[in-house]
Order: sequence, then structure tokens, then C-alpha cells
Amino acid sequence: MSTTTHALAYRAYTVIKREGQEDFWQLLGAAFLHQDGEGMNVVLNALPIDGKIVLRVFKDEQPAETGPHVVAGTAASAQLKPSRRSR
Repeated sequence: MSTTTHALAYRAYTVIKREGQEDFWQLLGAAFLHQDGEGMNVVLNALPIDGKIVLRVFKDEQPAETGPHVVAGTAASAQLKPSRRSR
């Protein structure tokens, strides 16, 4: 069974609730599908304080992210590549 990664499938976020403001979606990392379609590797650059990770489907048409962002109900994007450790 292959464990090499194939394609960016999801972006990983933590959603921070803010009183009187829109939720803050902090990008944590990404999930990459295995070539055999039987699983995925999750690569995180940070961990959420509350232990909850939100995975959102990656969409090619989303613009590249340049820093922290505020998103109401949808996830913004980032240019992420699997690290050598995720293969």
C-alpha cells in the first residue's frame, strides 16, 4: 500500500470566535490524498488551542493567501506543498 501523497485535497484551519466580529479562520496546514485513494496525510504547521481542526475542500480557483485572513463561512486559500516528512 502506497503512502506517498498525490494531491492537495483539504486545507486545515482553526476557527477563532470573536465577539462582535466575524470569525477568524487561521490556516494550520493541509491534507494530501494518498495515490491509492485509501487515506491522506495531514501536514500541520501549527496546532489549534481548542483542539478542533476544520478541513475545507481545496479549490484551485481560490487566490493565494499572503497572511492571516478573516472569512465568513468559507475558507480562504494558501499555496501549500507537502513536506518531505509527509511522503
